[in-house]
Amino acid sequence: MPAEPTPASLPVAAARRRRLRADRARQLADLLRHQILTGGFPSGVLPLEDVIAADHRASRNTVRQALELLRGERLVERQPGVGTVVVGEKYPHGLNRLQGLAETLHEHGRVTNEVRTVGPVAASGPVAHRLRLPEHSDVLCIERLRRLNGLPLSLDLSYLPLDIGGELLGCDLENTDVFRLLETLTGRPLGHAEITLEAVNADAHSAAVLQAPRGAALLMLERLTCLPDGRPVDLEFIRFRGDRITMSGLLHRSL
Repeated sequence: MPAEPTPASLPVAAARRRRLRADRARQLADLLRHQILTGGFPSGVLPLEDVIAADHRASRNTVRQALELLRGERLVERQPGVGTVVVGEKYPHGLNRLQGLAETLHEHGRVTNEVRTVGPVAASGPVAHRLRLPEHSDVLCIERLRRLNGLPLSLDLSYLPLDIGGELLGCDLENTDVFRLLETLTGRPLGHAEITLEAVNADAHSAAVLQAPRGAALLMLERLTCLPDGRPVDLEFIRFRGDRITMSGLLHRSL
C-alpha cells in the first residue's frame, strides 16, 4: 500500500498542483492569444468558459486563470451579460521585408510622426562605429513618436551620416517614412538591414511619451540599414508598445 502523506508533504503537494495549474493556464493563454491575434473569434466574443474547457480538455479553474492572464495583457475584458470580449488589438509587423512603418502597417490605418528632436549631434563611439564614421563625427539625430490611427505605437531614435541625413532637414518627416525619403534623396533603393529584437522595460521618458505604464514591457528593435553597396546610412533604436504590436516572419531551414 502507498504510504499515507505526512503533514510536511501536504504543502509541497499543494504547491506542485498550483504550479501545474499555472503552467496549464499559461499554455492555454498562449493558444487563446494566437486565436485572438489571428481573427479566430470574428464576433469579438470568446466562447463560454465551459466550451473553452471542453475544447482544450482543461478544467474551469485553468480556463479562468488563462483568461485572467489575457486580461492582464489588456487583450480581453469581462462584460456582464456578454462574456469575455476582445478589447485589445495588436498590429502585425512583418520581418520578411525591409519596409518603413507606414509601408508595413498601411492596411491598418494611417501612421503619423511627431518629430520630437531633429538636428546634428556629435556621434558617440558606438554610433560612429556602427555607421563607419570617425569618432565624434556629426550625425543627424531624429527622435519621433509614431502613431497609428492616433494611438502611440513606437518611439524611434535614428542616427544618419550628415552628408545624407542633412538633406532630411527640409523634408516632411511628419508624414513620410525616412526610408522613402532616403531612397528619394539618394536616387536608389535601400539594400539590406541588420536587426536585433529584444524586450526592455519602459523607462520614465519612454513610458510618458508612449502613454504606457512605467516599467511596462516594450519591444526594442535595433536596426542598421545600408545602401546596396553596403554603406550604413540609418541606425535606429525603436521602442514599440508591446501591447500594440506583434512581430512575425517566415523562416526557411537551410540544409
